[in-house]
Amino acid sequence: MSGLNSCGGDELEDRLRGGDERALAELFSWHRERLWRIVQFRLSSRVQGRIDPDDVLQEAYLAAAQRLGHLGNGSPMSPFIWLRMIVCQTLMDLHRGHLDARKRDAGREMALYGGRVPVETSVSMAITLVGDLTSPSHAAARAEMLDIVEKAIEGMDSMDREVLALRHFEELSNSEVAEVLGIQQKAASIRYIRAVRRLKGILSCMPGLLDECGDD
Repeated sequence: MSGLNSCGGDELEDRLRGGDERALAELFSWHRERLWRIVQFRLSSRVQGRIDPDDVLQEAYLAAAQRLGHLGNGSPMSPFIWLRMIVCQTLMDLHRGHLDARKRDAGREMALYGGRVPVETSVSMAITLVGDLTSPSHAAARAEMLDIVEKAIEGMDSMDREVLALRHFEELSNSEVAEVLGIQQKAASIRYIRAVRRLKGILSCMPGLLDECGDD
């Protein structure tokens, strides 16, 4: 368990799988910052201002408490990945509640370890990468750059794009990425390296953006 010593992590996991709600509170508190970043990254631009990441986490915690027994019934997921899945499912439910059904596209969702998350990854990645590289006085140039980067990322292999999102933007470890996607760790590592190289190629004509993507 990331950030916890082996003994403490094992003890906490045993308590979680035994249905201890205090252990859930400890786990949630420990990973709250990570989970908040995930929500912020995955939050659709169409509902920003209407959905607060803190509210998502509050609802997710209540959902996790209700489903704690599932973790103890032989679930193969590690506690953090289980908690992340519930957070993503909560976020997806809130997205659905805030977006008009006629404007939703069921195809813009991706299954991740039993749950679904909005596939607006390319938008979030583009916004994060471009960041504040252009000043407000160059808003048109920034918008053009965002459009170019978004379309280029959208053109990547969907699995490679998701691996890149999980590793680089959600800051999950390689083993966590493999668990989320249900693939071998070696395959996750290979896909990440390939995705980073592809992204560097995409951004090579945009000075300043290359520094935003590492390849470790």
